[in-house]
Amino acid sequence: MHARGEPAQVCCQAQSSTRSYGPVFEEQPVNTLFPEGSAEEKITLACRARASPPATYRWKMNGTEIKIEPDSRYRLVAGDLVISNPVKSKDAGSYQCVASNPRGTVVSREASLRFGFLQEFSAEERDPVKITEGSGVMFTCSPPPHYPGLSYRWLLNEFPNFIPADGRRFVSQTTGNLYIAKTEASDLGNYSCFATSHIDFITKSVFSKFSRLSLAADDARQYGPTIKARFPADTYALAGQMVTLECFAFGNPVPRIKWRKVDGSQPSKWIASEPLLQIQDVGFEDEGTYECEAENIKGRVTHQGRVIIQAQPEWLKVITDTEADIGSDLRWSCAAAGKPRPAVRWLRNGQPLTSQNRIEVSGGELRFSKLVLEDSGMYQCVAENKHGTIYASAELTVQALAPDFRLNPVKRLIPAARSGKVIIPCQPRAAPKATVLWTKGTELLINSSRVTITTDGTLILQNISKSDEGKYTCFAENFMGKANSTGILSVRDATKITLAPSSADINVGENLTLQCHASHDPTMDLTFTWSLDDFPIDFDKSEGHYKRASVETIGDLSIFNTQLKHSGRYTCTAQTVVDSASESAMLTVRGPPGPPGGVMVRDISDTTVQLSWSRGFDNHSPIARYIIQARTLLSNKWKQARTNPANIEGNAETAQVVNLIPWMDYEFRVLASNILGVGEPSLPSSKIRTKEAAPSVAPSGLSGGGGAPNELIINWTPMLRDYQNGDGFGYILSFRKKGTQGWLTARVPHAESLHYVYRNESIGPYTPFEVKIKAYNKKGEGPESLTAIVYSAEEEPKVAPSRVTAKAVLSSEMDVSWEPVEQGDRTGVLLGYEIRYWKDGDKEEAADRVRTAGLVTSAHVTGLNPNTKYHVSVRAYNRAGTGPPSPSTNTTTTKPPPRRPPGNISWTFSGSTVTIKWDPVVAQADESAVTGYKMLYRQDSHSVPTLYLASKSRIDIPVPEDFTHAFVQIRVTGPGGDGIPAEVHILRNSGTSMMVEDSVTKPVPHAVVITTNSLVMLAVMGYLGL
Repeated sequence: MHARGEPAQVCCQAQSSTRSYGPVFEEQPVNTLFPEGSAEEKITLACRARASPPATYRWKMNGTEIKIEPDSRYRLVAGDLVISNPVKSKDAGSYQCVASNPRGTVVSREASLRFGFLQEFSAEERDPVKITEGSGVMFTCSPPPHYPGLSYRWLLNEFPNFIPADGRRFVSQTTGNLYIAKTEASDLGNYSCFATSHIDFITKSVFSKFSRLSLAADDARQYGPTIKARFPADTYALAGQMVTLECFAFGNPVPRIKWRKVDGSQPSKWIASEPLLQIQDVGFEDEGTYECEAENIKGRVTHQGRVIIQAQPEWLKVITDTEADIGSDLRWSCAAAGKPRPAVRWLRNGQPLTSQNRIEVSGGELRFSKLVLEDSGMYQCVAENKHGTIYASAELTVQALAPDFRLNPVKRLIPAARSGKVIIPCQPRAAPKATVLWTKGTELLINSSRVTITTDGTLILQNISKSDEGKYTCFAENFMGKANSTGILSVRDATKITLAPSSADINVGENLTLQCHASHDPTMDLTFTWSLDDFPIDFDKSEGHYKRASVETIGDLSIFNTQLKHSGRYTCTAQTVVDSASESAMLTVRGPPGPPGGVMVRDISDTTVQLSWSRGFDNHSPIARYIIQARTLLSNKWKQARTNPANIEGNAETAQVVNLIPWMDYEFRVLASNILGVGEPSLPSSKIRTKEAAPSVAPSGLSGGGGAPNELIINWTPMLRDYQNGDGFGYILSFRKKGTQGWLTARVPHAESLHYVYRNESIGPYTPFEVKIKAYNKKGEGPESLTAIVYSAEEEPKVAPSRVTAKAVLSSEMDVSWEPVEQGDRTGVLLGYEIRYWKDGDKEEAADRVRTAGLVTSAHVTGLNPNTKYHVSVRAYNRAGTGPPSPSTNTTTTKPPPRRPPGNISWTFSGSTVTIKWDPVVAQADESAVTGYKMLYRQDSHSVPTLYLASKSRIDIPVPEDFTHAFVQIRVTGPGGDGIPAEVHILRNSGTSMMVEDSVTKPVPHAVVITTNSLVMLAVMGYLGL
């Protein structure tokens, strides 16, 4: 790892593009693992450094420089080292890149090249294992030579039948051994260790010879745990890595494994899964003693070991590129953290640096006395411990320069204010530091009451007058040479505040202007700046609160919609390039009070608490009163609380909050108010819970009824958390049969309960009970509710309706009527009647059913078959079911109406009458008789239809004089109902008096539209309520 500061910019911009500097690594070699037998024929170790002039590169292996010759296996590609046909015996080792240019040399970090391999398992046969069933067994893996580490699995009998890790069986990833805590019959078979190596994208696996396990049957005796796979007494790990500890035990039953940290709290990053404990991203806080415990019903055993955390070196402080004057002293230091503590050494141009002559090396300290040009070069601080090495690089440039003012001359024109002060720096570039003299004209200047020349060569003139005008020259000299630079001083009129801002006192939201006028030298520009409590006002970020006047000599500040934050000391500064003048004023902004602080709750009872607070800012207007707000964790809304005293004066800092709900979680906050309004609330108090009390209100919603015979069901509304007042909440029910004396009681625990069922064989159907309810908790019982009447469960009606009659209406309908049941012997609330009807020859069980709602004594039944005999019975019903049937009666539906519609419809116009005729319809033997005709007449598709009845096959209809057309439907009617309609469109057609069309058998001419669509007519009849 390398660290290096950027090279210092020591010259002007035009020269920076050609500036030379030493090598700075941009890419360094990394540890490389090369698989033996890989198809790759070369290894590339990267190295690249930026440098001016460009760097040249060399490489070292194990500290010895590699000779790169034309026919060797080594090649340099830019700075990269390419090794062809790598061989472990020759090429495994530590490599380091060396980059050089005329400015110096640096060495890279060391990178190891290692070869990965996995040999085959031994070909020797493995001994069979024979043990008693129920005992534990371990199979040794004995993996072949390999690098790096392997992952292990075990095969049972054949590939790929891998043994799962299931708590009874465990494969150690440290040794590869297989452990079976308690053998079973299913474990019989042949076992092979399967080892896998992972190198980059190459995976190789090998497996051992099989070892046979035989089991001798025996009574499986139980025995205590014995730990067989255990983690080391000391486990070393690097910070940031993952630590894995293994622990597995034999035993019957199979022992459970538990983990704990003996000395300290459990790490938050650990994952414990029975035989394994893994700690991710381990840190120094995870260091300590860990214990695994194996336990079954026969005993327990433990094993302990320490986890010791160490760390690679890491820089705390590094050196940076430095330019220093010749002859000066320099102290460089670097510091690194790590465990063990890293040792620090120094390199110069890639070579070890030790104390000598003017150079002192002491750990992380490097000191130079009286630098010389030869000290220039590349320096590296190296920190290392057994876990790694890191490098920090920097370039030292020792300079020797004659004084030079080209980069930083004395200012050519130097304005100064009358009676003011002027500072004239003299800062030539020089190494070593130059000696400085100042002259005015030909007069050498020395320190006096008005003239000061500082140690760094700066000239300061005070109490300036007109006579100080003239040429001022700085002379600089060192052993490399000399130079000078001149500036001309001119004296200007001083700047003065002529109208200063005045202090003010205003309310929040008001506007104000602070005045500020100034006089100044007319040859110079004047600017105004404002500050609030010495912080400059940023007008661009003032959100419209501040605005500045734009007249040359006026710098007034206007403040709009003032807020409390605008209070403070405002300073107006009038400034020219040579001087400035300032005046200040105080602005007081009055507003609602700030939030009170430190809200504390004490003296907590069931319905009251004592609240105290500390005064907040009154914001320049006295606090008149305080308001206390409370919220419960149920609602989260702040509400004003009742207090004692009801009105809390502004000088109070405590009050009692009353009328609270017992056993409730509360937070409180306090707000202060004055004549300007209510201020911001305090922070909420800590959450408290009021003390418990007996319930203070009775449950509501008392009702009931229903259920099975001999049951009384009582319902109520569960009480909300607000009214429970304490823990151990429940309900006490009192009930008695109406008219009796003694009360029965029942306790129903749990606040969410909402009903109670009382069963007793003596309870008659639909018996009225008087019921009342109260709540209870650990503190006592609450008040009782008002008494409610609740009826026991109903039973089916016991009496059947009488005098049932049934009469057929039309071919598919009938009317049924009956006498109501007597209500004397009530078994429940009569809900209505159920009519059952079935065809002659069918069983009553297959009857269709129609129910009425309420106490009606007749029903109209539809959907029957024509010309069919039906049997009918009626039953009463309530919530418990239906009662006994009435004696059945019967009726026969009529034949259906004729299926043929009227035909040969014709019409004749005569003045304001149209006569419509048609052929009579004759009923067939299986049809009901025709008693007349119905005609539906409609002027157009939007008008309301008119129904006409006719006993014969003609009808006269009045029509208006301007009649043009109409729609007519004609159908037969009789005992069986209405037949299928014939529809015709009547037209007054240019003097034609009569148009006749057979609606069934003849084609329809263009002037007549006839349909036999019964759906159209049914829809119209439904609309008319026919």
